Amino acid sequence: MTDPQTLAAYDHAAAAFAADWHTQPAPEDLQDIVRRFFIKGGRTVDIGCGSGREVAWLNANGYPAQGFDASEGLLTEARARYPQLVFDRSELPQLPGIADASFENVLCETVIMHLDRTLVAPSVRRMLAIARPGGILYLSWRVTKGDDVRDGQGRLYAAVDVASVRAELSAAVLLLDEEVVSSSSGKTIHRLVARKPD
Repeated sequence: MTDPQTLAAYDHAAAAFAADWHTQPAPEDLQDIVRRFFIKGGRTVDIGCGSGREVAWLNANGYPAQGFDASEGLLTEARARYPQLVFDRSELPQLPGIADASFENVLCETVIMHLDRTLVAPSVRRMLAIARPGGILYLSWRVTKGDDVRDGQGRLYAAVDVASVRAELSAAVLLLDEEVVSSSSGKTIHRLVARKPD
């Protein structure tokens, strides 16, 4: 499950977080990756959708998408901003309510670093499971070197072990594996794109 302190921070200040995310520059690097690798027209899910910015972009650009998040506060923000789109509650690592092989495209942008490190591998495994055969998983996290840290709001930033994430994707075809500075947040992130075997 999402770190309780992190979840409380998002629920408590959901409106402020949403306002910040929606005033950041558009994540053009993420959008370029989606265009390169995602299956156009394929059923798409955003795990950890926050206030819905990426779900809205995906739907507007030919990737019919719905969003899931653990934070009721952020889901309230998403539904208010995009009442025509679908947002529901679900939480890593189990993702209750989401069936295996449900989506051609699975997106999880800077979410898994909010999990206890022991939950990262099962979360990656589960996200690959909800992709259909031949489907695409995009996964990224904010890079923390050394020990886990918390920010001023109490949010956990776990030091995710890249090797353990790659190990969970060993049966898939790795299409992208890079550490970069996000064009939207300005933070260093690691991102992977994998194709599930047919």
